[in-house]
Amino acid sequence: MDGRSHCAELVRRDDADRYLTALFAPSDRRSDLLALYAFNAEVARSREVVSEPMLGHIRLQWWREAIAECYDDRPRRHQVVEPLAAAIRRHGLPRGLFDRLLDARAMDLSPDPPETLAQLVAYADATSGDLTRLALFVLGASDESEQSAGAGVGTAWALTGLMRALPHHLRQGRYVLPRDVMVRHGVAERALREVKSSTQIYGAVEEICGIALKKIKESRSQLADRTKRGLPAMLPATLAEAYLARFSRLGYDPFDARIARPLPMRAWRLMGRALLGRF
Repeated sequence: MDGRSHCAELVRRDDADRYLTALFAPSDRRSDLLALYAFNAEVARSREVVSEPMLGHIRLQWWREAIAECYDDRPRRHQVVEPLAAAIRRHGLPRGLFDRLLDARAMDLSPDPPETLAQLVAYADATSGDLTRLALFVLGASDESEQSAGAGVGTAWALTGLMRALPHHLRQGRYVLPRDVMVRHGVAERALREVKSSTQIYGAVEEICGIALKKIKESRSQLADRTKRGLPAMLPATLAEAYLARFSRLGYDPFDARIARPLPMRAWRLMGRALLGRF
């Protein structure tokens, strides 16, 4: 399997929602977009594939060095690195966004929760927000308004995903609810350690979901909900909004098994929005 096919298969398997949005990209940009998303999938699973945090940090360092070599025009032989290096060259992707994304991913390896909601939002912005910024560069959407709106969509997507995956993270011993949010809603750390449902947790999840929805609305207002060039990178907003609506219907209970299920008719939802040129 060549590098491009490997990237497409990796994203289809590990990041199915983003894979669907990438299918709406122009054919001459799609492979580069999938190479970027494959890089993100590799980095995002650092905690999942190691037995201890130090090994995760070594994995992140490997990727830092691999990105540096891409910018030195001597990419290492790897089924994701080589297609990613080609995308970096073709579109002049800013290295700083890669560096910030990788630095933020170190938080995945810590068992401690963020101290504040602001720290969690900053993490979401530096990971998924910067990934969306890079995707927009691939699509030729580098205007400040497009980049700013894309960062909001990416941040919303990350916050939504973190809340959907909350039980999974708790079983791994990873605590993503910020301490200040837990204090505000009276969430007991013991309940989190025991992966027990509670109305206090529902309140904390609702607050974070509210931030995600606000980010989506702000991004739409910045671009009047339209962007021709960058639309494939912005389409996660459509799916995030639907996942957030599901949260609302289910009382913000992250332990309800329906929360983690993929949306029905995802491809049709995206196609409808894409035909309208909206996200």
